[in-house]
Amino acid sequence: MAEVIVVGGGVGGMVSALLLARDGHTVRLYERLPRLGGKLAEHRRAGFTFSLGPSLLTLPSLFRDLGVPLDLVEPETLCRYRFHDGSSLTAYRDIERTAAAVERLAPGEGARWRAFLHWAQGCLEAAQRTFFAGPLLRPPLRARAGRSPVVPAHRTPAAAGAKALAMPVTAGTPRLADLWAVAPGRTLDGLARRFFRDPRLRQYVDRYATYAGSNPYRAPAALGCIPAIEHGEGGWYVAGGLPRLADALGVLLDKAGIEVHLSTEVAGVSADAGRVRGVRLAGGETVAADAVVVNADAAALYERLLPDRARARRLARLGPSSSAFLLLAAVEGRTEGLSHHSVLFSADYREEFGDIFRRRRPPRDPTIYIGCSAVDDPSQAPEGTENWVMLVNVPAGDPGRWPMSPQAYGAHVLERLAARGHDLSGRLRFVETFTPADISDRYGAGGGAIYGSAYEGSLAPFRRPGNRGPRRGLYLVGGSVHPGGGLPMVTMGGRIVAGLVNEDFGARSLR
Repeated sequence: MAEVIVVGGGVGGMVSALLLARDGHTVRLYERLPRLGGKLAEHRRAGFTFSLGPSLLTLPSLFRDLGVPLDLVEPETLCRYRFHDGSSLTAYRDIERTAAAVERLAPGEGARWRAFLHWAQGCLEAAQRTFFAGPLLRPPLRARAGRSPVVPAHRTPAAAGAKALAMPVTAGTPRLADLWAVAPGRTLDGLARRFFRDPRLRQYVDRYATYAGSNPYRAPAALGCIPAIEHGEGGWYVAGGLPRLADALGVLLDKAGIEVHLSTEVAGVSADAGRVRGVRLAGGETVAADAVVVNADAAALYERLLPDRARARRLARLGPSSSAFLLLAAVEGRTEGLSHHSVLFSADYREEFGDIFRRRRPPRDPTIYIGCSAVDDPSQAPEGTENWVMLVNVPAGDPGRWPMSPQAYGAHVLERLAARGHDLSGRLRFVETFTPADISDRYGAGGGAIYGSAYEGSLAPFRRPGNRGPRRGLYLVGGSVHPGGGLPMVTMGGRIVAGLVNEDFGARSLR
């Protein structure tokens, strides 16, 4: 058994702490903020509640398996998309209903959407056997070398298939058939072009790169597995707001006997050449431990908590993920036909992502996500009003260097919103902004990069920091490391880290 310190109370850190305590380890958790949950946060004002982080929950079974009590609401639609030409597409959890909606939008494409979803399901199954299952090893050299066509996982060429079947499969170790299933060498946009002729449907697929803060024209096709998750277990809302999930996890931490220290900043990880020794608190106290789990941005770990120039430079070369610009709007009245989740697409996606990742400026013609939880939960806004969270993807970095101020950019976003059919003039009680600088200040994410490094290139998932650190007893969890960001991914990461600690220090399972 080990004395374990968890640095950071985001969901990944809480899951790691909970599982380690259940396995008999002594666990302390230190969180700099006065609350648990990390980016799973909200802002309240004048009876309105606005989500500042994740807006939906996928793979809720991951949390049920932890014993987290969930009061879930399933919105009627997964998302309502509106394209620049005024056309729209409504996605439902029901596959046939969505395929019919695709066919109405673009005759002849309904069958292509079914084929795309079939591919996504095969990709997800391969990821569950490998990428999500454990600490990922680098792929075999022969699988890194070239490009492969997009085919379902069970239809690899016979010669390659025979070799793949001969390869042993262990948690987190990819075999050739599974690598083939995720379309190595193809970008997400390349995948969209493989399946769809209609540019609107390509834009719909390309949007999934934003789930990892990445550019669809450079991100790996494997991100195309996300629709299989949404159309599988669905996209859910937690009654009272998604931060109630963090509250429920906090209750389980208390029941497990975990010592939680809020408003307590860790200034550094103590280590010698071979292993970690504990942490140093900002107040000057040193706390000893056998193992330290860091639920913080990997760049912050290697730049500040445990300086490592080589690893910091390696992360910098990957480039940051995108950040977010939020408008929190208290809206008078009810909007006819408004879904819980809506996306208003820009006219030119390639130009938009060029602004974000190449020109490093907020897009002039942004895609706008609208989340309005009051559609399904009246407690989120006063009667007869709505709580709009409008999100635009922007570059990580100092908003003081933008061509226009955040306030001016907020006005620009509202103008673009009005041009696309949602004129809020005369309906606004108040509007607040939330910028990359706010994300950086709150969570220590460099430049406000939400997911740490961007997914650039087909091997991007293998280049992210792993869950074992460079010292014995050091482990990493959270959205900037394997397996990635988002509630399901950081929860899987928490499980992976708990397994690694048990492997290194033993376990006495109390689960």
